[in-house]
Amino acid sequence: MTADFRVAVVGLGWWGRTVAAALRGSDVVSVVLGADPSAAGRTAGEELGLRMANSLEEVLQAPDIDGVVLCTPHTAHAGQIVAAARAGKHVFCEKPLCTSGEEAEWALGEVAEHGVTLGVGHERRFEPPVVDLLRRVRAGEFGTPLVFEGAFSQDKFLGMDPGNWRLSPEVSPVGPLSATGVHLVDLSVALLGAPTQVWARMATLGSELPNGDTLTVTIGFESGATAVLTSVLATPFFGRAMLVGSSGWVEVRDRNHPEEPQGWDVVRKRRGAPAVTEFVPPHPAVRDNIEQWAKAALGGSPYPIPVEEMRWTVRTYEAVVRSVASGRVESP
Repeated sequence: MTADFRVAVVGLGWWGRTVAAALRGSDVVSVVLGADPSAAGRTAGEELGLRMANSLEEVLQAPDIDGVVLCTPHTAHAGQIVAAARAGKHVFCEKPLCTSGEEAEWALGEVAEHGVTLGVGHERRFEPPVVDLLRRVRAGEFGTPLVFEGAFSQDKFLGMDPGNWRLSPEVSPVGPLSATGVHLVDLSVALLGAPTQVWARMATLGSELPNGDTLTVTIGFESGATAVLTSVLATPFFGRAMLVGSSGWVEVRDRNHPEEPQGWDVVRKRRGAPAVTEFVPPHPAVRDNIEQWAKAALGGSPYPIPVEEMRWTVRTYEAVVRSVASGRVESP
């Protein structure tokens, strides 16, 4: 397939530049336009060889754009998704997709009404060992799912400009959640289904980050299963996903941050059989995710993350924020 799906990357900060670079050489997606209101963002786009626009509105008027990739602050996502859908542009939105269930209903409703395809930046789902984990769990290989344990921690924000929106208590009141924890929420939903209860606790223990550096979340699911998630912004990178079932378990450990993948170490254990250890080589999951969105928009296989799961993840995100503030168990 030739790279005939043309996109604009909106927001050329750290992650927007990472996404644009990841799509170089794609035979599905061409990044032909960038947009950023700041001089630094425009300079970054020009250095990547992109034609630049000053705003999303200008991007949506471009006739040679099939879709937009939103790498913008998440408080703007709902309105930007709606604007793109109304302009007939397919939308790929970085996580968190929205900040509340109400926003999600608005955005998802407009996407459905205008017949565009929506993707979301949960690249963990596109890592080969996680794809394999989901397949095995859904096939019942480990029996009834009992517990999902997830950890995704990093210290990339310690040297970040204090004025960055990612460190804003107003934009990101639970910093570890929007940084990495929401990926784990998404994985737990993919594995365990509909969430029913959320309890979360956040602290600032290992840094001076103004919106927290240590988050733990417990999620109860309709099935009776539980997820226990940890997200820390004050320790070197650590990534782990483990599913415990009634007849076995599987653990996936990351060797490096998804920005620069170095592969995964996987251990699987079933009752009555020896543990199996496997190394899975690196895979460009960020690019894979966007390419699968583009292929779905072009009429190929449906995008792998169902809309209902997007909705559950946003509702759980909102419940985590409420639980951190209240100290109580909250309902998604």
